[in-house]
Amino acid sequence: MPVSQAKVKSVLSGDTLVLTSINNPDQERILSLAFVSAPRLRREGDEPYAFHSRDFLRRMTVGKVIQFTILYSIPTGAKRDYGRVYLQSGETLPDTAISEGLVKLRDDAGRKDDSEDSRELLDNLQKLEERARSASKGLWSSSGGNIQTLYEVPDPKAFVDTWKGKPLDSIVEKVFAGDRMIVRMMLSPTEHVQTMVVVAGIKAPATKRTNPSDGKEQPAEPLGHESYQFVETRLMQRTIKVDVLGTTPQGGLVCSVVHPNGSIAEFLLKAGLARCNDFHSSLLGGDMAALRKAEKQARDARIGIFKGLAQPKASAGETDATIIRVQTADTVYLKDKSGEEKRVSLSSIRQPKPTDPKQAPFSADAKELLRKKLIGKHVKVVTDGKKEANEGYEARDVVTIMLNDKNVALQLVEAGYASVIRHRQDDQDRSPAYDDLLAAEATAQAEQRGMWSPKPPAAKTYQDYSETLQKAKIQSSVLQRQKKIPAIVDYVKGGSRFTLLIPRENAKLTFVLSGIRAPRSARSANEKSEPFGQEAHDFANRRCMQREVEIEVEGIDKVGGFIGALYVNRENFAKLLLEEGLASVHAYSAEQSVNANELFAAEDRAKSAKKGMWHDYDPSITDGLEDLSLAEPTTNGNDAAPEKKDYRDVQVTHIDPATMHLKLQMIGTSTSGALTGLMSVFAAHHRSPPSSEMSLPGPPKAGDYVSARFSEDGEWYRARIRRNDREAKKADVLFIDYGNSETLPWSELRPLNPTTFGVQKLKAQAVDVGLSYIQFPTSKEYIDDAVRFLQDITGGKQLVASVDFEEKDGGLWITLFDAEKEGGEDDSINADVVSEGYAMVSRKLKSWEIRRGQGKVLDGLRKREESAKEEKRGMWEYGDISED
Repeated sequence: MPVSQAKVKSVLSGDTLVLTSINNPDQERILSLAFVSAPRLRREGDEPYAFHSRDFLRRMTVGKVIQFTILYSIPTGAKRDYGRVYLQSGETLPDTAISEGLVKLRDDAGRKDDSEDSRELLDNLQKLEERARSASKGLWSSSGGNIQTLYEVPDPKAFVDTWKGKPLDSIVEKVFAGDRMIVRMMLSPTEHVQTMVVVAGIKAPATKRTNPSDGKEQPAEPLGHESYQFVETRLMQRTIKVDVLGTTPQGGLVCSVVHPNGSIAEFLLKAGLARCNDFHSSLLGGDMAALRKAEKQARDARIGIFKGLAQPKASAGETDATIIRVQTADTVYLKDKSGEEKRVSLSSIRQPKPTDPKQAPFSADAKELLRKKLIGKHVKVVTDGKKEANEGYEARDVVTIMLNDKNVALQLVEAGYASVIRHRQDDQDRSPAYDDLLAAEATAQAEQRGMWSPKPPAAKTYQDYSETLQKAKIQSSVLQRQKKIPAIVDYVKGGSRFTLLIPRENAKLTFVLSGIRAPRSARSANEKSEPFGQEAHDFANRRCMQREVEIEVEGIDKVGGFIGALYVNRENFAKLLLEEGLASVHAYSAEQSVNANELFAAEDRAKSAKKGMWHDYDPSITDGLEDLSLAEPTTNGNDAAPEKKDYRDVQVTHIDPATMHLKLQMIGTSTSGALTGLMSVFAAHHRSPPSSEMSLPGPPKAGDYVSARFSEDGEWYRARIRRNDREAKKADVLFIDYGNSETLPWSELRPLNPTTFGVQKLKAQAVDVGLSYIQFPTSKEYIDDAVRFLQDITGGKQLVASVDFEEKDGGLWITLFDAEKEGGEDDSINADVVSEGYAMVSRKLKSWEIRRGQGKVLDGLRKREESAKEEKRGMWEYGDISED
């Protein structure tokens, strides 16, 4: 009897196999096991042990090469062959199946073939069946063998919620295409679900199919059949793991399909027989990265569906740049190291759509978020592709911007202020973090963040203070009483003229720099700029556009513009313009400003360097004009030249009642600004181990610098040991940045890292000063009154100190002014103390006090003292104590 060889493609039931030619997988034949029948699998309900019978045969034969002989054939309709199967393990079928009680002998088995070999086989099968019956195996068991199988999932979303994250043992029953198949999921030993499954993460070419609406056959897409065969030969009726992830819009299940050797999606992608499906990215999360990598391998190798694909343009790599303007929530202007400026868009994201009534209200908030994050910042930029010109916009690069190693586009999407673009499958000009963007968008939508919220944002409207002169006058008086008002530069009109937004006032105004004149830039193509006007305008754009600034209002102009000083990063921008030679000092208005010396000095530096408008400056000509002395008469040779004023922005941190000296902090980028930054790190340092658990290595010594915990607020500050009590284990410490002192137990002290936090890193910020020209009483009662008065008028305020004299040890003698008061030189805090009777004019004036204070200053103080005596204020309440 001839023996044939074939490969088992699938098993229809416990007694029937589908065989394929070893050399031609498309050539199939059906072989049934001779003399036996198996229980049937039926949609309306399986016969007992039908699945067990088929599964036994499936596990033994599917995917394996077998040998078989044909014993007989029955020509009913399609010819069917019946035979015996020989496995490589040495087992034969149907012998093994009947011995396990999973098939029965047919009633007409003896009439199928009357050859001697068949009669001998039949006798052996009857013996095996009798043994299985005696042992109550399989079909001969009195119970069991029933499995409930659902062929439709009634509620796919509920099914996903129940089984997500719980991999299910499953069997592939039929393959339709590389990414679609019928799968039997075994939920329990007695409960199965058989349904269509879409393979997560991929899109395979379609196979040949018939359109159900018109019955026409639609041809397969290129490589559709190859993709189908790839999956069928590997998965058909194989045991796999299925992880249910989500549903398709039509209600189908989207699942990860994992063969014992790995994900079938990954193998398909590596072979170039599928593409990544972006719509599944949010379902797969981090697992999508492996699929992207597999697709890239096939793309780079130009195999499968990527054969003949054009080579992509090489990436420019990572570059450093500075963000100089934010146009929208997805488009910015940047300047690279070479100084080139260009407009770029963030890869794969889109700002809230202006045409969408639900998204449009969030556009301003989205842009503001991006402005706060990026404007003026140094960033890393990677070019991912190019956006073609359309709708009047020129072509521009699409980029990924990294700030402090964080993807800015991803942060926008996470906040709900941008949506993710759905790219075409062949569009590779996309973000390398595209899957992360999709996952972030899904999370933002689920949590209703930003534009995904059902509630619109609160509308923010700005009142234009410069709309009319009358309105400007009213608001000017309010703003002049405030110092260093936070603002945002909304638009740069010229080198010294800006449109500002003041968020805390909900105000918009036109602002003009005081004390200088910048050349005018052209307002239209038909207008000509003054020399260096455009350069000044460009400089202001680069330094100020969309930056957070501070302003001090000094007055208004004739058309409602506010005049004053503008500070960028705590630097006076008028001074910066002057230093670059892009403006000149307007002498009259500059002399009215407290920044006069700074402005004149900046202009002098530009002249010396011959910068900008001073490129052809000749100092000899200017000196000759000054020698004419048109403004002032000359003084005789004995008269000293007037001394320059040294004004400094300060704040009082402590008043020492023992000496009646004040402790000041200087306000500036390198002083109070640096201290703020250092203290922020300092506090974090002491809140976290091991620093939070450290103690002094031994008893402290006088002069040591330590970290000390201030008893009033429980925070740590830099301090120096003044005295040490070893018996009480306490130390008298001076807080070097604030000037106050306290006695603390050693347990409230810690070592101070000199490299990170020592005075070498930032010198002690508390400066010891005395008030010029005055002396305080010696009575404790009046001293306490004086301290309280000074605390009331200086506490929490930014003040201006005019430095009158500096001691060799660094101590200062000052005249202190309240920056919010509009008085002149004689309206000082020194004078206020005298007026209230808490101090008197010094009875023993120092030589420098006599020299600097002769005339107006001392005369003014003496008049205030006389007035306090007459009205019996303070120390004068019982008469003139200076006569004692």
